[in-house]
Amino acid sequence: MVQDVIDPLIAGTYADPDGGPPLRVETRAVVIAKSLAGMEADIVRPLSLGRRIAVVSDPTTHAILGDRVERALMGLGEVSSIVLPEHPHPDDATVERVRAATSAADALVAVGSGTINDLCKYASARDRKPYVVFGTAPSMNGYTSLNAAITVHGHKKSLPAQAPVGAFLDLSILAAAPVRMIRSGLGDSLCRATAQADWLLSHLLFDLPYRTMPFVLLAEDEPDLFASAEALVNGDLDAMEKLVRTLLLSGFGTAICGNSLPASQGEHLISHYGDMLPDAGRPFTFHGEQIGVTTLTMARLQGRMLDGPPPTVSADRNTEADFIARFGPTLGPSCWSDFSQKRLTDDKAARVNQRIADKWPAIRAAIGAISLHADLLALVLQEANAPRTPEDLGWPRASYREAVRHAREIRNRYTFLDFAADSGMLEEMIPEIT
Repeated sequence: MVQDVIDPLIAGTYADPDGGPPLRVETRAVVIAKSLAGMEADIVRPLSLGRRIAVVSDPTTHAILGDRVERALMGLGEVSSIVLPEHPHPDDATVERVRAATSAADALVAVGSGTINDLCKYASARDRKPYVVFGTAPSMNGYTSLNAAITVHGHKKSLPAQAPVGAFLDLSILAAAPVRMIRSGLGDSLCRATAQADWLLSHLLFDLPYRTMPFVLLAEDEPDLFASAEALVNGDLDAMEKLVRTLLLSGFGTAICGNSLPASQGEHLISHYGDMLPDAGRPFTFHGEQIGVTTLTMARLQGRMLDGPPPTVSADRNTEADFIARFGPTLGPSCWSDFSQKRLTDDKAARVNQRIADKWPAIRAAIGAISLHADLLALVLQEANAPRTPEDLGWPRASYREAVRHAREIRNRYTFLDFAADSGMLEEMIPEIT
């Protein structure tokens, strides 16, 4: 398999496109192959994980791959099998259960995708133990990132964790995953352009740090992946390799940056809001399915603002009392703590308006140059028969619009959601962009 970008990242020889020293990631081994059957022990052995290995899975991923991995690793030492209940929750309580179950282990082996990986990533980091992951579905881009999406007291957070020392992806198993999980990975990959636009906006308006590196890593694979959307969901292994590379490289980009800024912006805030405050009876949806839909919303919002006249912002008038009334006594103060760090005061608003007056044509051109039109992104999802509307997710349109209206309030990231709200334009645009 071609790993032209991945290998030098692991070796520490990849040239930083932003002009820094050569880049290196903490992950020491990546293996992407049509089949890993019979290779499991050989690819884990060089990582020196210790004699006591805890393999963590759930009933589904244990049947798909976990049992096979456990048997293969028995030659390396003492293997304990930790099978969590079906559909485990990535929350603080489950993290503590994983830590307790793996307390005697030298290292953890995650066998699964988003939730299992995040639980092992965070639990192992808390206990200062290494972990590796055998992926079972190409459903998200967090395999190689440094962050874990963990819900703490009801507030979904992106918490510092650690990268796996090894990431192992069997394309045949991934291609056989439920098609919704494959569409989920595609949806999670769709947001490169909207996340980059949001991050670049905060840089251009506030001089916040920004890097091109995460997006350079993705540049070669993205067009091929988007062109292969139909083949991807039909089991094509070459298309699956493109998706896997994109997911891993997206994770590496966030790992190098030390945060999820390159891959999680306004589109993720809308999705997270819906996870934090779900409608009763709303059907289960995968994270990436939601991101596909929320990415279309953000792409429309960004396009509308870039195509219009220079915005004028005003100071934000929310108070902590407003947040407590909106989110409740537990979530309200937590969200306010994050939001208050970015909210515009009168002085900040004046500085932003001056920046817009001086540089709006350059700001618009810079963001436009890295953006993708919402219609193109919708076509990619259409080719994969993936969700494109809130209704496709079973998400009532009224509550989806409420998420778009208030998602900016749950995290300290200034995105086009904030820009539109501070400009007095978000409310009027919501019917069109959703």
